[in-house]
Amino acid sequence: MTLDLRTRNPIQPLLVLACWLGGLAMPCAAAGFAYVGNQSSGNVSVIDTNTDSVVRTVPETGRIGAKIQAVVADRGERHLFVVDAMGNDLVEIDALSGKVLKRIPVGRAPEGASLSPSGRTIAVCVEEDNTVALVDVASGRVEHVIHTLGRNPEHCAFSSDGRWMMTGNENSGDVDLIDLASDRSVARIPTAGHPRGVAWLPGRRLAYVAQESANGVNVVDAAKRRVLAFLPTALRAAGAIASPDGKTVFVSNGGAGSVSAIDTASERVVATIPVGKRPWNMAITRDGAKLYVANGRSNSVSVIDARRFVLLKTIPVGGLPWGVNIP
Repeated sequence: MTLDLRTRNPIQPLLVLACWLGGLAMPCAAAGFAYVGNQSSGNVSVIDTNTDSVVRTVPETGRIGAKIQAVVADRGERHLFVVDAMGNDLVEIDALSGKVLKRIPVGRAPEGASLSPSGRTIAVCVEEDNTVALVDVASGRVEHVIHTLGRNPEHCAFSSDGRWMMTGNENSGDVDLIDLASDRSVARIPTAGHPRGVAWLPGRRLAYVAQESANGVNVVDAAKRRVLAFLPTALRAAGAIASPDGKTVFVSNGGAGSVSAIDTASERVVATIPVGKRPWNMAITRDGAKLYVANGRSNSVSVIDARRFVLLKTIPVGGLPWGVNIP
């Protein structure tokens, strides 16, 4: 049996080697990783999604910035891009060494960020400028700045085909629909109040938008450019994410300390899973098996079986985890 350490992920070979040397009959399954931005600690916790344990902190000592928000890993997981809200930067980091490679100015008070389906572009929502900065992953440069019609965009989410983007605008109570072919906002759609996380359904023009002050989600039809429905979840809905098959949307309820599972066919909550305090932003594994939830006030990440809707484990991380990213 041959041990092949060739991989795109610089951390993965070390874990596979550790499994091999541990006396197992065969190497562990290929490791997947979840990256957690710790707002007050100023660093990133790296979770092995096979063992559901923290295997690294980036950097090992020191801080990336004073107020860490979203973290995005590139497709090869060689570089991490971390939003530093106080520094007004997107910080590019070598994932293995933890070395800061570049600080990319994006505007005042950036918060949410996401990677395009192509893997070529990172969108950063810049709250105080009312803009979305589109950063080229290869060059580390801002290629376009798109002005939103609404105020204080916090989350910016790509549709699965990369054609559209939606922003949740905290201060104006609406969402922007952005046409990425022309790099401009084409609609401002009123919602139930204080929109936060946005979850597009794969392959569809529907998005579920968490409404913090309304304690639920709006279903937004991007083709018709209007809200179709409001679905109540629990106190202070914050994050939203869809399963890879689009059958379930998960909503984190910051005030209730829970996650609601919405069946998208019936548009009803089919399960409520207790987690930690102030659950924020989430990520789901590529196979749709496990959901990872950042618990901001518990300094932990909850792991949920995304098919049976049960809590599997709670993982201690850094201070005030803002969200989780799985590339």
